[in-house]
Amino acid sequence: MGNQYRLAAVAMSVAAALVSVACSDSPNSAATAPREAALTKAAAVTAGLPKIGHVFIVILENEDVLATYGPNSPATYLIDTLAPMGTFLSQYYAVGHASLDNYTAAVSGQAPDSSTSADCSINTNFVPRGANGGWNTTTGQIAGEGCVYPKGVWTIGNQLTAAHMTWKAYMEDMGNDPSRESSVCGHVPIGAVDITDNEEPEDLYAARHNPFVWFHSIIDGAECNNVVSLNPLQQDLQSVATTANYTWISPNVCHDGHDAPCITGEPGGLVSANLWLKSWIPLILNSPAYKQDGLLIIISDEAEGTNGSVACCGEQPGPNEALPGGDGPGGGDVGAVMISKFITPGGFDDTQYNHYSLLASVFNIFQLQKFGQHQLGYAAAAGLPVFGADVFTNPTGAAMAQRVKLGPSVSSAALLQKHGLIQ
Repeated sequence: MGNQYRLAAVAMSVAAALVSVACSDSPNSAATAPREAALTKAAAVTAGLPKIGHVFIVILENEDVLATYGPNSPATYLIDTLAPMGTFLSQYYAVGHASLDNYTAAVSGQAPDSSTSADCSINTNFVPRGANGGWNTTTGQIAGEGCVYPKGVWTIGNQLTAAHMTWKAYMEDMGNDPSRESSVCGHVPIGAVDITDNEEPEDLYAARHNPFVWFHSIIDGAECNNVVSLNPLQQDLQSVATTANYTWISPNVCHDGHDAPCITGEPGGLVSANLWLKSWIPLILNSPAYKQDGLLIIISDEAEGTNGSVACCGEQPGPNEALPGGDGPGGGDVGAVMISKFITPGGFDDTQYNHYSLLASVFNIFQLQKFGQHQLGYAAAAGLPVFGADVFTNPTGAAMAQRVKLGPSVSSAALLQKHGLIQ
């Protein structure tokens, strides 16, 4: 995140962080009762989706759509090669500032609070506020304050496990320095200062870029064994059996574009992000699981600059933060790329989506409502756009006789110009 979005201090004291939070361990409790309208909608949308069995999400950092995908972007592999292979979402929005609140929202549907908006430089328990353990059964939001959500707040990972599906989150550099964090489930102890904010040349992992370690439903049990370093990914991709149904990948703070320049001497920013993508994305695209029924989604956490606090999709602020964007309602337009055999190459989609849309769409793809899962937070909001026929333009996955010729003429920058979004 940029300094202009980092709050000065964490409001909750370390003493409050050590409070034991009482909350139901099950999202099927009265505190998180299913919203029937959301489940009905999910069932209807799911009926028209292709049979996707493997979803890969790669997240970059801190640039708006024009910086990343426009004509002056150094991310040429992303805009000239990857974007034309699938569809370019020109209006995909972040939901807040700084980093952490976007990450946790994308896997849980919980809106930012002032601690996650400040990247939780001191790690505190989330302390619920109000009746019913803080839960609002209409919105699916939990009122309160803090960093690590109680066990009753589930992530997409918990819901996949409950549905007997697999998930894995790969964090580049996590555990390179074991004195900072473990290579499995590398989280900051409750009540401690987040030392991963201070990167080292050999370890550029940042816990604030790892969405799963901010939930007791993950870190208190075996689920956290699914949160690993990036090192096993190449081997895991060798077969369908060893590739998780849901894969989240966070590059380190140099390779995701956050730092520029980097402590390692690399240039950082989109230059280093582009090189990282060029090295790692072909491993995904050539993997048996991706070729069988895969979907690759490349997103960014938040935008900076003039568009940095704009929202879409009827985003509501939630019970804990009046302005999730700091000086506005959202996190700005960051754009996204989606690639799959179920998507016709060379696509352009100006439908507005956000991180909640991503979570809702993954929920729909895996038909989790059929397994009794329903905890979506704002990803279950009425009217929220989700990926559908506008994205999955080749729903049968049939081989296409003519593919788009890759290059600048069909790049995301060319599409932005063609549709009048840039001159």
